[in-house]
Amino acid sequence: MKKHVLSLVVIAALVMSVFAGCGSSSKKSEDSSKSDYKIAMITDSGDITDMSFNQTTYEASKAFAKEHDAKFSYYKPTEDSDEARIASFNNAVADGYNIVVVPGYLFANMIKSVAEANPDVKIVALDCGKFDFSEDGSYKLPSNVCCFTYAEELSGYMAGYAAVKEGYKKLGYLGGQAVPAVIRFGYGFIQGADAAAVEMGVAKDVEVKYIYGGQFFGDESITAVMDTWYKGGTQVVFACGGGIYTSACEAAVKAGGKVIGVDSDQSGTIAKTYGDDSLCITSAMKGLTPTVNTTLQAIFDGKWDTYSGKYTNLGLVSGDDPSQNYVQLPTDTWSMKNFTVDDYKALVKDMFDGKVTVSNDTKTAPKTSIKVKTFDKIH
Repeated sequence: MKKHVLSLVVIAALVMSVFAGCGSSSKKSEDSSKSDYKIAMITDSGDITDMSFNQTTYEASKAFAKEHDAKFSYYKPTEDSDEARIASFNNAVADGYNIVVVPGYLFANMIKSVAEANPDVKIVALDCGKFDFSEDGSYKLPSNVCCFTYAEELSGYMAGYAAVKEGYKKLGYLGGQAVPAVIRFGYGFIQGADAAAVEMGVAKDVEVKYIYGGQFFGDESITAVMDTWYKGGTQVVFACGGGIYTSACEAAVKAGGKVIGVDSDQSGTIAKTYGDDSLCITSAMKGLTPTVNTTLQAIFDGKWDTYSGKYTNLGLVSGDDPSQNYVQLPTDTWSMKNFTVDDYKALVKDMFDGKVTVSNDTKTAPKTSIKVKTFDKIH
């Protein structure tokens, strides 16, 4: 009799574990927990190995959770749709997660659908601004949501300025989809290149080719366009849009060209993938990691009111220490020679002090003294 009872208990336990697994198939559990807060991260249309927003957000959230002994998991939607992102959020909540970190504008509709129905779940949205929620920017965030955007035009400006000061005269800009953040990067890049060219007296010799791929990943057709650019004399391309940088890198390697990374310091990843330590000359970065750390720390410290229901745009916070800024170039992996770290620090100080101003207008392309040749989007 005891053997039969024991068998039934074991079978019941196995059945329950199977059903539990089926209910959270998209969940990628990472850590055990002693904290009351449980942190989940949801990927957008990419994966945590995209060398961009998803990966940086994932790594920052996971590291914070580990440091604070909090449970952490990430969820990957089954497809690129609002419905799939909503399903991932609901799965996270059902699994007991009460902090959800999401990267990118694609989450705006998800937030509008789930936030008010889950007031006890705090949502931290990176690179998601008021105009992603409504065309007029009038959407009022629920008190359990905070959103951050970045002054991409500033780091884009830094990258364009640095490239021309380094000596490059034939530049390219390859954007992903023409969303505000990507446009700000591009228009900032043009403004920086123009300013440097004017200062050096070479404006008539500097050219920027400008195009959007229409997607956030590279493919054969985008690589073919990049092949044409590099073979036609383009020396360096600022590739801005998730995995689209792969097309620029593939073409650059064949032609002996260079690239500029985006969002995070991509130099190491690009060097490892393509076997060239000097392929990526610099990267126009956003401070995703400090944003995650600062916001999650505020939650853990009981200071959620600092960000509750607010849109916050992050840019320069120091004119003396560029590493403290939310938009910057990485000096630790510097490979440029003519444009030095000291030159960069001087530029940042001038920007912080207001001596250098950069337009963030995404409706009208900046007027320049250099030649900017715009192409129709590829997809």
